[in-house]
Amino acid sequence: MAVQKLRSGVIGRIARLIDFRIDERLRDLNGRVNELEHATADHRRRLDGAESGLEHARGDLRWTRAELDRLIPSVAAQEAQLEDLREAISLPAHADKPELAEARTLIQEIQRQHAQIRARLAGIARYEDRLRRIEDTITVPAGE
Repeated sequence: MAVQKLRSGVIGRIARLIDFRIDERLRDLNGRVNELEHATADHRRRLDGAESGLEHARGDLRWTRAELDRLIPSVAAQEAQLEDLREAISLPAHADKPELAEARTLIQEIQRQHAQIRARLAGIARYEDRLRRIEDTITVPAGE
């Protein structure tokens, strides 16, 4: 009977020690799982923000592309007009002074419009470059 009592006491003690160790490991694992859940939620929030920003940048890029598609024919037409005027100017002038003054005024107006269009296209190119850089930073993870 004393041996049985001793045995049950030792077994009970070993069982409590094992239970204590298991509970300790479970607390550690639960803490780690909670940390990972918070990190996952943070990553999801950041990913949603990045995707929203990327979609906004894509919308801006689509708008820029539409504007560029709209301006290209105008630039081509302006260049064609300018070339026609250059050819007309290169021919010997058989016109009187008012016609020459009107032609010069027209050439100056076309050159002014051409410069405005070049400035707009340069602005669009800078904007597209900026969007490209933003997209590159969004698609490349920060740690790389």
